[in-house]
Amino acid sequence: MSRSLPIVERFHSLQGEGAHAGRSAFFIRLASCKVGCAWCDTKTSWSAKSHPIETILTLAKDVVKAEEDGAAFVVLTGGEPLHHNLEPLCDEIKNQTSIPIHLETSGVDELTGSPNWVTLSPKRHAPPRHNLLIACDEIKVVIDSKEDLVFAEEISLEAIAAKKDYQKPLLFLQPSWKNKTGHDLAIEFVKKNSEWRLSLQTHKWLGVL
Repeated sequence: MSRSLPIVERFHSLQGEGAHAGRSAFFIRLASCKVGCAWCDTKTSWSAKSHPIETILTLAKDVVKAEEDGAAFVVLTGGEPLHHNLEPLCDEIKNQTSIPIHLETSGVDELTGSPNWVTLSPKRHAPPRHNLLIACDEIKVVIDSKEDLVFAEEISLEAIAAKKDYQKPLLFLQPSWKNKTGHDLAIEFVKKNSEWRLSLQTHKWLGVL
């Protein structure tokens, strides 16, 4: 298993989205993504070859430092982080600290590593694997059009059925950034469907990373 990973960036900021929005977090953005969302705001992360390789030991030490500086958890994001085997990184982080590990994924690959919280952000053109529907703690669907609302309903029902007796995931709709159609659709849907919540990219509104 690889002891190094291609890294776009790592930084200490606030979680801007979903159930943990507003909390102090340390982000590790891994390079490589084959999902290819047209509205993606981090397209620079798609190519692994364009970014430096960092050792897992270095990344874990950075997480320890971030926890000392007040981070409540570390977020593994991308790109698509599950294009990589996250077992070594998660193991090294847990060897050095007890900080919770959060994973943000589209769910197109098998789950690796041992995250404490899984945010599933499924895509209509690249549906998630069954085991990610079981593992996810929250589902966050980006809304661009009415078709995305239909997909959100379908995927939430699939996840609830997959989990069976396990706790149901929290459900979020997130309007695509600067998309008025998505903004209006998400708000109206949440108003009429009490099991869903609205997720906004608050870090962008605040002007922070």
